[in-house]
Amino acid sequence: MYQLMKKFVTKVFRDIFSRKKHVKLGLYGPPNAGKTTLANRICKDWLGEEMGSVSNIAHETREIQIKEEINIKSNGKELTFNLVDTPGIATRIDYEDFMKSGMDEKEAKQRAKEATKGVIDSIKWLDEMDTVVVVLDGTKDPYSQVNITIIGNLQARNIPVLIVANKVDLRKSNTKKVQAAFPQYEVIGISAKYGKNIDEFYEGLFALVG
Repeated sequence: MYQLMKKFVTKVFRDIFSRKKHVKLGLYGPPNAGKTTLANRICKDWLGEEMGSVSNIAHETREIQIKEEINIKSNGKELTFNLVDTPGIATRIDYEDFMKSGMDEKEAKQRAKEATKGVIDSIKWLDEMDTVVVVLDGTKDPYSQVNITIIGNLQARNIPVLIVANKVDLRKSNTKKVQAAFPQYEVIGISAKYGKNIDEFYEGLFALVG
């Protein structure tokens, strides 16, 4: 029964997707999971240019970034969408954490303020999304409060989801653990940085919305 319902819901979203001209595909996840790295990978693969800057400091992306009309092709199929890279969602933002990264107090407080606004904007933009790729750090515990919050918000809105377990190039990465945490969704392990399994990721997009 569950599988039949899943197929039905998937078909409904595919039909909606195929009728819309300007589909919004959102990248969501906690800070430093690799959303912008994946956005850059997608944009370089299909547009020949990057989308935004990345950093080891959390909340480098603090504003919504959009690349329009990305057209991807695979096995004779095509998919066109507007890619929306969102600021990392966090349940706690403390300016002192930024100071530990080398910022002075004034800069750290400004970064915390911008990061907080970014989280609020990310949640607001969920209502604009047609489908969402949740980017998680495959080396970290998937059962975190922020991950559960993100998935819960998506489920409440009935938004179709593909989960990416990023950083498979690192030894601590555990895609199976991410899949076990969220069995209701397809989970694909990739390295956005090095492009590992990126073709599987594109196939996953087609399976979800193609």
